[in-house]
Amino acid sequence: MLIFLNAGAVTFGLGIVYFLAAIPGGAAMGLHPFVAAIFAWAGYTVIAAAMLIIGTPARNWIISKLGKKVEPDPAKLFWRVWQRWGMPGLGFLAPVTCGPYFAALIALTLGEKPSRLMFWIAVGVVPWCIVFAVLTLLGISAVGDKL
Repeated sequence: MLIFLNAGAVTFGLGIVYFLAAIPGGAAMGLHPFVAAIFAWAGYTVIAAAMLIIGTPARNWIISKLGKKVEPDPAKLFWRVWQRWGMPGLGFLAPVTCGPYFAALIALTLGEKPSRLMFWIAVGVVPWCIVFAVLTLLGISAVGDKL
């Protein structure tokens, strides 16, 4: 039981720090990949919630450093992507690109509501949890007893 909790805590921490390694890392410590995915999801979501707590002061700091409020520029690729996909797209891409820290700061800077931001970051990571759990299971079954 202690080993399970220890592996779960490490996987939770990896979900906070480096999501891409969390599920394979948890499986390497003896967790079933789908259990590791739950711990990784929890860590990823908790750090997103923490970013929301400090996000408003960080948003104000970013705006003060830029000297003006962020204005949409449809000529730029980022704005076209944001207008088309918005928060759902950012929530889905954040786990494999910028992570929850920067996704939260970007969305808050663009004026996204914190509750909507939290929802899409928590939901957007679920498909990646499933993909990485399945890939980890396939890797374990491919290697099998060869280690």
